[in-house]
This record gives sequence, structure tokens and C-alpha cells, in this order.
Amino acid sequence: MIRETRFLISRKPFAVDLDTLTGRQAGGIDRITFSGSVNALWFRRQSGVTRACLGTLKLWSHYLPQPLNLDDPHAVLSADLDGRYGGDCEGRWDGERYWGAQEPDVQQQHLAILRPMLANYPEIPDGYDGWWTFQEPR
Repeated sequence: MIRETRFLISRKPFAVDLDTLTGRQAGGIDRITFSGSVNALWFRRQSGVTRACLGTLKLWSHYLPQPLNLDDPHAVLSADLDGRYGGDCEGRWDGERYWGAQEPDVQQQHLAILRPMLANYPEIPDGYDGWWTFQEPR
């Protein structure tokens, strides 16, 4: 992933909770594989409507030239990881409608994050590190 200094929604950036980064690696002499995940927030736009989203971002690589330092979240995120499918959205808010969990308590937890996130677009929400993207630099 690449950490960018400015927000461009077209680059599909994510803000991540570094404390939630988990992963495992395996391999031998010629290759290391990695599989992990991190909680993330992101904005997406559809039909001219900006949406705040939260969920899990799956991270993996089938080939890394050397082991990752799993104790350094920035080093893990900066590796050549694949995340082509984006985040697994668990909740989404567009300013009018919520989509996501059916449990009222979980909905309220999500909205407590998503409402201020959308109101402060495109700021990085407190407690998150961003903006990270899988897209190559331009």
C-alpha cells in the first residue's frame, strides 16, 4: 500500500486503525506469503452522493521478498500488498440513510463514527491513520 499526503477519492483511499492490524506470514527461502486484515474507514461516491463507510480491509501477498516486521504497522501496510477487492463494508451512511447492521446497538456504534466522518469530509477521522491506497502513484 501507499500512504498519500492528500485525499483524492478517485484513488480509493482508506484510513486505518493501526491497533487492529493483524496478520500472519509463512514461507521459505524464495518467498514469504502474508495474510491479514485491519479495520478501516473510507469514502466512496455513487451517483453524485458521497458515502462514509466502515469495515474490514483484507490484506495479502502471495510473494514478498523478505519477512515483514509484524510489530510495525506502517512497515506492514507499506509492503507490496494486494487489496484489489477493497474493504468489506459493515456500515455505510450517506447523510440520509444508513445501510449495515440490523442490531440497533451496532447501528448506533456505526453512526457515532460515520456521521461525524461524513460531516468532516475529507478529514482523517480521529484515531485513524491515512490515507492509504493500493493504486500506483501517478
